[in-house]
Amino acid sequence: MNLAILDDYQHLALRSADWDRLRRRGVEVSVFHDAFSSEEDAAARLAPFEIVCLMRERTPFPRSLVERLLKLRLVTLTGTRSPSLDANACAERGIPVSHTRGGDTGASTSELAWGLIIAAARDLARAERGMRAGGWHQGVAGGMVLEGRRLGLLGLGKLGARMARVGAAFGMRVGAWSENLTRERAAAAGAELLGKDELFETSDVLSIHLVLGERTRGLVGAAELARMQPGAILVNTSRGPIVDETALLAALKRGRPGRAALDVYDREPLPTDHPLRGMDNVTLSPHLGYVSMDVMRAFYADTVENVEAWLDGKPLRLLNPRAAA
Repeated sequence: MNLAILDDYQHLALRSADWDRLRRRGVEVSVFHDAFSSEEDAAARLAPFEIVCLMRERTPFPRSLVERLLKLRLVTLTGTRSPSLDANACAERGIPVSHTRGGDTGASTSELAWGLIIAAARDLARAERGMRAGGWHQGVAGGMVLEGRRLGLLGLGKLGARMARVGAAFGMRVGAWSENLTRERAAAAGAELLGKDELFETSDVLSIHLVLGERTRGLVGAAELARMQPGAILVNTSRGPIVDETALLAALKRGRPGRAALDVYDREPLPTDHPLRGMDNVTLSPHLGYVSMDVMRAFYADTVENVEAWLDGKPLRLLNPRAAA
């Protein structure tokens, strides 16, 4: 029995769980540390494997890929859902999809968002690069003090509410908007309900905390970006396609908003020649929002448990229960 752990970019998987429990049962464990270049590449390299362990949405698993993996018998997924995985296609072939518990990704992601906000507000990425090159203050922008500024939250669910609490601790004025947000719910989270246009026009820092779906894809486009202040910072730790990437590139070149801090992108990993990599007014991180050792240990421990349960004929935490019927 061959098992593939996909997209272990940081080489964390093998030290995050006891994979010897599976090896003792005859399972050969292989780890892929790089991203597949295409669906054809994924199909060719995964052809020998009966079990595939997915790290969230890093490798898309559409129907077309599922149908090409003739030996595939089990898929395990870290987290509780993945829009890029076709669980129905797996079910039609009798392939169960087990998921893990969510892990405390809310704390991890919100803390990363604040790291990006502070880095962008004080131009720390450029300052750090300059220091390593032997410089001092050269080229570093004047910083923004957060106290007294407006933090705008696009989305005020669990993550947005975490952001609001920290924003208040910084002495920021917190405003929020989402399609179904009420004044009462906003107030309960310590925020003021604003109209969408007002949120973009008045926020010094605008941070996105929405789930990607049909209603939110491209929600932040050219019109919304044009409303932002020249000194404002746009922060996205949610999903790249919520922001129209072409519009964002154009807006950043015009300096409105003045800066962006991004953890997520339309295509991941971000291509090496992507224009965002060359922009001085953008702070970048490689989708680290949910990545912490505590979360990785929880994800991979559950993954091992899921494979053991399937080997025993009692699959756990199924996304597609009819596959095991």
